[in-house]
Amino acid sequence: MQFEVIAKCHTTKARVSRMTLKHGVTMLPTFMPVATQAAIKGLTPQQMEALGVTLILNNTYHLNLRPGLEVLNAAGGAHKFQNWNGNLLTDSGGFQLVSLSKFTSITEEGALFSSPFTGEPTMLTPEESISIQHTIGADIIMQLDDVVSSLTTGPRVEEAMERSVRWLDRCIAHHQASGQADVQNLFAIVQGGLDPSLRDRCLDAMIARREGVAGYAIGGLSGGEEKDVFWRIIKQCVDKLPEDRPRYSMGIGFAEDLLVCVALGVDMADCVFPTRTARFGVALTHNGPLNLKLSKHAKDFNPLDEHCPCPTCASKTSRAMLHHIVTHETAAAHAVTLHNIVFQAQVMGRARESIIAGTFPDYLRSFFAKYFNTAGYPEWCVNALRTVGVDLLESTPEAKVIAGSGAKWEYADSSR
Repeated sequence: MQFEVIAKCHTTKARVSRMTLKHGVTMLPTFMPVATQAAIKGLTPQQMEALGVTLILNNTYHLNLRPGLEVLNAAGGAHKFQNWNGNLLTDSGGFQLVSLSKFTSITEEGALFSSPFTGEPTMLTPEESISIQHTIGADIIMQLDDVVSSLTTGPRVEEAMERSVRWLDRCIAHHQASGQADVQNLFAIVQGGLDPSLRDRCLDAMIARREGVAGYAIGGLSGGEEKDVFWRIIKQCVDKLPEDRPRYSMGIGFAEDLLVCVALGVDMADCVFPTRTARFGVALTHNGPLNLKLSKHAKDFNPLDEHCPCPTCASKTSRAMLHHIVTHETAAAHAVTLHNIVFQAQVMGRARESIIAGTFPDYLRSFFAKYFNTAGYPEWCVNALRTVGVDLLESTPEAKVIAGSGAKWEYADSSR
């Protein structure tokens, strides 16, 4: 990996970087669409490339179960298997310790899974996770970490954090012994739950191992914790992580989350949100999300966004048409998925452009003003951005501020 910071915001911690991997250049900050099973649901790899996406995510746990390593080996790795020419990151399988916890037991050796398909037991050790990711051939591979829900409290959080550090040592040793370290880049994952002291201990331990890793991820968040706690943990981690390594916040997808994290110094993020929400009939726009199931769109012949370059908007596909077929026809999921991926790319692309131009604080103010409009700013966003020198209320002190997550959603009642 070649990682070069090419611009920094003079006010916030935001930065623009060039990350060069085996399969090309990815400019940071960026959002990574999630292709869990080696496919973005509803889209082809060629469509993803045409949209300008350069980095996607596959899941180690799922690809190990299906199609399995024998098939991936025969195909020549996941790039060839899914016909993807861009960069690829693989999750280690650690998240499945939470999402599939009823099938899992944790020991110091590793995680013992029962396949949700066959019930067959499978031991995923740190070494095995790295070996699977070597076979997949991802450009960025993640350590296996001991993940607990962000809402977990008590001694299990400390146990998981300390085990994640020990497992990182095993991942580094196996990766370096494999001869793959020159072409595949191992990232560490900072754990510690919502406890700042545990996060600090984990940060210290993992930074001490910096020569063995190419980058750092912040894990164990986006699991239902309060947003005002979430951003403080992100800031704590980013403030301490090395400047010469990429910083990846795992599981972040809402536009406001992305921009706050970028302002705090995050370079990379991923989430199923934009593609999953598309399948439920929600289009993401710069004026806030549109619930296309609502009857108010039935006679609206405007595109989702007149200024959006995605194929759906460029072809003038109307909100009325999408309302007519959404959640009923796969064409609707396809059309909205195209749009949502481009929206995420625009949010991050405009962040990069404004950082380079020296106008990132202005971009933040204009984005939030347009996106939330009269709904009111999320209080946590206001608090977080103030810590890096941006006051969303500076020009509009009378604007509403909403406690809690402040997420902006239209009612799901289809009669409206």
